[in-house]
Amino acid sequence: MIVWLNGTHGAGKTTTSALVQQLLPESRVFDAEKVGETLMDIKPGLPSTNNFQHWPPWRPLVVETARRVLDYTGGTLVMPMTVLVEEYWREISAGLAEHDIDVRHFVLHADQATLRRRIEGDTVLGPSSFRLEYLEPYAEAARTWLHGEAEVIDTTHLSPAQAAQQIAESVKNG
Repeated sequence: MIVWLNGTHGAGKTTTSALVQQLLPESRVFDAEKVGETLMDIKPGLPSTNNFQHWPPWRPLVVETARRVLDYTGGTLVMPMTVLVEEYWREISAGLAEHDIDVRHFVLHADQATLRRRIEGDTVLGPSSFRLEYLEPYAEAARTWLHGEAEVIDTTHLSPAQAAQQIAESVKNG
């Protein structure tokens, strides 16, 4: 099984994924961003883009990597990764379904003001214009398709531990 934590930057995906992993037996965290980072390291570089998700190899490589890891280890992969393009989500979820991998899709949501405050106050990464640029695309995806495709966990007033507990309970209860 895959527990996919979606949502925009500042929603708490990375922090929450580590906590979810501790609550689900035989689980591991797989950050699909590492697949993108690998593609970014190709020299000479792939065609220029502002987001590695636009490179066609990224999506099937995420599916194949997740499949191979699950074939090797079993259990559950907790995957914190923002996917705001519906076509990309459909490609990934269809690829996982072809391999009979169950996906529990969660969106960590917070209101725009909270997200902005979290991004601007991030003491680890610091304020990031890249992360702020995704606030409106996230809002648009949430309005048009994303919230209909996932279980939404509103993190506006939740700690990462509380969000992780909600996700783990939902997964355990099927």
